[in-house]
Amino acid sequence: MKISLIGTGIYGLAIALSLAKNGNEIWMWTESETLFDEFIKTGKLKSITESDIPKNIHLTLSYEEVMNNTKLIFITCASKYVNKVSLKIKPFYKTSIPICIATKGLEESTEELLSDVIKRVLLTKNIAVISGPTFAIDLINHEPVGLAIGSTNKKTRNIVIKVLASNTLKLRPTKDLLGIQLCGTVKNAIAIAAGILKGLGYSESTQAFLINESIHDIKDIIYYLGGNKKTILSFAGIGDLTLTCTSTKSRNFSFGYIIGSTKDQAKIKEYLAKTTVEGYYAVEVIYKLLKKKNINIPLINVIYDIIYNEENPEVLANFLIEKE
Repeated sequence: MKISLIGTGIYGLAIALSLAKNGNEIWMWTESETLFDEFIKTGKLKSITESDIPKNIHLTLSYEEVMNNTKLIFITCASKYVNKVSLKIKPFYKTSIPICIATKGLEESTEELLSDVIKRVLLTKNIAVISGPTFAIDLINHEPVGLAIGSTNKKTRNIVIKVLASNTLKLRPTKDLLGIQLCGTVKNAIAIAAGILKGLGYSESTQAFLINESIHDIKDIIYYLGGNKKTILSFAGIGDLTLTCTSTKSRNFSFGYIIGSTKDQAKIKEYLAKTTVEGYYAVEVIYKLLKKKNINIPLINVIYDIIYNEENPEVLANFLIEKE
């Protein structure tokens, strides 16, 4: 089966390798001519991973080529580009082709769920979302991991499970497409907060304090926006939250650590310039969405003020103690 991926970052490549492991023919679109030239000349992508690239993974700069005769599409680009690439693939897209979103976040300019962006631009009802506690390197190394999968219909869900699940990758279905995406967005913001606490020198106990408090906040956000509160218990919820709030493999956690440990705006901006930090954008978009919906989540307000208003990071620890 030909499967297309839109986006060739480290996580997209990890998904591609998982799909290729199951014998599928994988075509990945990239906008990077440098990456494409590297692959054509060497058959490898050493600038992304040291892992060998199997022969059933192909790279292209062409939207038409990546879309031609595909049976399934994975969206693996950064959330801020989902609207743009959806418009680019639209001339070559048939609404019967299922789309699986592996990207975490919301559309920045409209605060839309990524599934709503896909539905609006491509006019399809065949959408799935996968999310959970999986670092790209662990997928690449075929470590045992789990993902939650939500979908608009069983057919789309079953196709994704069939091509992606394996003896090292478990997909657990949920009906809450909205909740999965909110978990994947908000946990990035909380991971930054966890990194801030670590950078300030606080203990694992304080980080656990934050995680526990944020579980209640994420549950409330899901509920107020129309999802199922129990989704917080899924791979996309507690699973992903725990992983990204406790590991230096998380770019969001590492970004927060720089904020807490240096308080140096120059170093903070330098890190952002060199690294894609989804949580940086997630904080702003979820903050705006909650304001628009008149939903008050004080923890999000505190994180927003630290990141965007240069508030002293110490206010985060003080807030946790003072929160009722």
